[in-house]
Amino acid sequence: MNTKIKKNNSKKYLTIFIIISAVCINSLISLLMGYWSYNWLPVQASEAANYVDNLFAFETTIGTFIFLGCTGTMAWILIFNRAPKYDESNGAPIEGNVKLEVIWTIIPLILVLAIATFATKVNYKLENLGSKTKYNFGEEAPFIEEKKPFDFGPIDVISRQWNWEFIYPNGIHSSELHLPINKRTNFRLITDDVIHSFYIPAFRLKQDIIPGSVITYSLTPIRKGVFRLRDAMFSGAYFSQNQTNVIVESEDVFNKWISETVKKELQNGLNPAGRLYDKRLKNGNRGWATVEPAPAPKVQDVGLEDRPHDG
Repeated sequence: MNTKIKKNNSKKYLTIFIIISAVCINSLISLLMGYWSYNWLPVQASEAANYVDNLFAFETTIGTFIFLGCTGTMAWILIFNRAPKYDESNGAPIEGNVKLEVIWTIIPLILVLAIATFATKVNYKLENLGSKTKYNFGEEAPFIEEKKPFDFGPIDVISRQWNWEFIYPNGIHSSELHLPINKRTNFRLITDDVIHSFYIPAFRLKQDIIPGSVITYSLTPIRKGVFRLRDAMFSGAYFSQNQTNVIVESEDVFNKWISETVKKELQNGLNPAGRLYDKRLKNGNRGWATVEPAPAPKVQDVGLEDRPHDG
């Protein structure tokens, strides 16, 4: 009898040891995955990037822990708790285990609340999104002054199928977005046709642009370089061409660009979708149905379509 009790106790302690060891190993791997996740993302080029990356690493850590915990449990059962050969009977149902039900309810609740709290704090910290004003689609977008403080702007960001145009406070028009470093810049996001999305991966920021609405948005670039603005919302056949460069430069260089560009004459801006559409027409207008791209915007600074960028 004593021998049987000792064996049961030894088995119990061994099970506890295995569970504790598995949890420790899982935790270590999850923390490493969270640490490695910072390397999966583009360079951090805005004030928001560090906060967003921390949230992503936190979610990666939790996700890895849950994934390994679930798959590890299934693997353990498949290897060590397999039914005997030719045993086709059903397993005994687990019912009435209140402790287990409470555990698998409380733990997911805590995890979801932790992620929601972290994400809410990040949003409050950044405060990128400002006011939103409706207007009749097709009319000229009304001017709205952002109530939150900013250092430069507002810059009108006008999206179309499929090109971008930027209008600065002094009336300069450009195909590339120029920004002064370490200055909180305010934007007025406007679309001339369908829904588009203002997305700069290196800034970790994305905001949909809604027809018939002027949306104010602010961000602070913290790294000099050339970064890519992409339309993250499917907006038609050539939406993959709806990209341009965001050039972050020192305040002196930015002011010099402003003073030189304001003297230039208007000319056709970047319009790669239009070039592809013209090629399509020359080939007989065959292929998928598509609308004709908007004309190239009239700008003082055309920019460079193939300018190297950092992300």
